[in-house]
Amino acid sequence: MMEVDARGFSCPIPVVKTKEAIDNNPSAPLSVLVESEVSRENVSRLARSRGYSVKVERIEDGFRLLLSPSSK
Repeated sequence: MMEVDARGFSCPIPVVKTKEAIDNNPSAPLSVLVESEVSRENVSRLARSRGYSVKVERIEDGFRLLLSPSSK
């Protein structure tokens, strides 16, 4: 599973990094680390718009978003 560590960045950087990872690995699951609720919501919105399911885990310094491409 590929991991994008976007902690320490404010939006839109976490969204841009996630979009790049999705575009480069469209069928692979992805883990995205973010610090803020705003970044969590924005990355989740992007992932869902691209057909990914999103599972959010609270971690010590923010959130881990587990993005899984839908099977077609």
